[in-house]
Amino acid sequence: MSNSKSVFLLWHTNPENDDEKLIGVYSSEADASAARERLKNKPGFISSPSGFEIAEYEIGRDGWSE
Repeated sequence: MSNSKSVFLLWHTNPENDDEKLIGVYSSEADASAARERLKNKPGFISSPSGFEIAEYEIGRDGWSE
């Protein structure tokens, strides 16, 4: 990425019921990973530990260009 500021979104999707949750927005990938570690054994997440995704987004930039 450029020198622009980015944030890291932590999502969880349960493939059994297509339930998608935005867990939070973090200032670093390490913070997002720590949140995933805190939640992965909790109800609502433990049945689909591979459902977590961390996505980096640049602040002030459109997420969709088309």
